[in-house]
Amino acid sequence: MTMPPPSDDPEQSRPFYRALRLLRDDIARELPGIVGLSELSMGMSSDFEVAIEEGATLVRIGTLIFGDRS
Repeated sequence: MTMPPPSDDPEQSRPFYRALRLLRDDIARELPGIVGLSELSMGMSSDFEVAIEEGATLVRIGTLIFGDRS
């Protein structure tokens, strides 16, 4: 799971999501059979499209469903 620094531009999240995916892939290659490396939890309401493009399997979109809670 990762959460990049807040930004109004979803593209600013891409390097963080890509880095996590690549790290997961490297670990899976080096340590085959490790349980729990099939999921990537990354992306929230403001940038979930970018997260999915970078390999997210779980996204957090509470604000899109429930609205702003501040």
